[in-house]
Amino acid sequence: MTKVVEVVDSERIDRVPNKTIVLMSGGKFLERGHVVQNVTLNLYIQRKDEKLGSYSLITALVETNKGIIEMTYDEGYRGENAVEEAAAFLTSHIGISALILRSIIQLDQSMNKNNLVVPEQNDQGEEFYEI
Repeated sequence: MTKVVEVVDSERIDRVPNKTIVLMSGGKFLERGHVVQNVTLNLYIQRKDEKLGSYSLITALVETNKGIIEMTYDEGYRGENAVEEAAAFLTSHIGISALILRSIIQLDQSMNKNNLVVPEQNDQGEEFYEI
């Protein structure tokens, strides 16, 4: 299965995350021709500063039946509960839906599909495109 990484300098996440929060698992949510199965936030502590604290890189990992994408969600000096606060925001403000849509669009673009999905033809031979 194809995995797309949309993080500046992918070596920054070339290890086990410091923390992972599952936003959705075992799902069968359909978005733009993709069946979304799992959505997680991963926290990668990049460095620590005495005054500012931890510099966090938070990525969103979205697994679908057509591929996986891990992309930057947020980064910076966000405090000790950065990933928990991001998860709380996403789950309380319909943010998961927007995150999934953004991820699917990026996954399609990265896989050179130009955001067009051609569903199976029906009995009449007509073609429909989801845009």
